[in-house]
Amino acid sequence: MSQDGVDLDTSLGYLVKEVSSALRSAMEDVLRPLDMTVTHYSCLELLAQRPGLSNSELARGAFVTRQSMNVLLRSLERDGYVSRPAEAPVGKVLPTQLTSRGRRSLEQATVAVHSVESRMLADLSDDEQATALRLLRSMVRSLRE
Repeated sequence: MSQDGVDLDTSLGYLVKEVSSALRSAMEDVLRPLDMTVTHYSCLELLAQRPGLSNSELARGAFVTRQSMNVLLRSLERDGYVSRPAEAPVGKVLPTQLTSRGRRSLEQATVAVHSVESRMLADLSDDEQATALRLLRSMVRSLRE
């Protein structure tokens, strides 16, 4: 970092943010025709892979606040994508499950999202993709320690 600020042309952090923004925009573009947002998709994907997650766990996994996730979950439940028990089986946690409608919607969205990821990685060899994955995981680990 120089006295005048970060050199945006060489800042890896800025580039990572730019990639994140471009990825989100491309995902929103392919999800919009499915009446879905990235957060909606993320929630369904998390529930498909980890059924029974709580509101807090879903919020962390989708990178949103608990309040935002709670609003989304109420909407998804109202529209038949997810189900939650009326009362918590244990403690205060209402475990959320995908419904058959949620699974069908997720299947369509997954195809769309895979097309974006394929486009993003098209110019990288398998080895380069593996290296990028390793490096990004290392960066996340370093920032969280």
